[in-house]
Amino acid sequence: MEYIPVTMVRPHLEGLPQVSLPAGYRIRTYRRGEEACWAEVGSAVGEFATPAAALAHFQEEFGAFPEAMEQRCFFLEDATGRVIGTATAWRDDGRLPWAASCPEGWRGEGRLHWVAIHPQFQGRGLGKPLVGAAMRRLAEQHSRAYLTTQTTSWIAIRIYLDFGFEPLPGTPQYERAWSLIAAASGHPALAAFRRE
Repeated sequence: MEYIPVTMVRPHLEGLPQVSLPAGYRIRTYRRGEEACWAEVGSAVGEFATPAAALAHFQEEFGAFPEAMEQRCFFLEDATGRVIGTATAWRDDGRLPWAASCPEGWRGEGRLHWVAIHPQFQGRGLGKPLVGAAMRRLAEQHSRAYLTTQTTSWIAIRIYLDFGFEPLPGTPQYERAWSLIAAASGHPALAAFRRE
């Protein structure tokens, strides 16, 4: 599929879906010193070429905010305690390098950020509970939220749609991007973008 960046918004954080975590897994918050766990997941899903590159990115993006990460970054663990997923309930305050991707009028709002599950554990019903944990944290501190992603992540986008996120109009290649996602995902929320 063609790679096109997209932005999604959730205009309010009321009525979030409740999704149970399958047996044998647990969700907890990040603890200082666990940067390598985040890096392992990030490199496993192909966001970074190596765990070292992912670790360098973590330090650049989150290294100055250890307290915030302890409150806002969630880890998904398997039965052995291995970290196999992550999702962050971030606050976009304009201080970070990626702040330029914040939609106009959304500065200071919640941001669902860096959602990833190790490929060996994808397809097991773990994404929705992980996103749910981050969304509940966002709802505690924000009235609305957004996220940025790309067309190639259409499987994850199905989860975001299930959580009430909507495509943000006016972004580059908006119609094309959402037509591609609608065709790939078949999600009913995107019926208006399907070409018959």
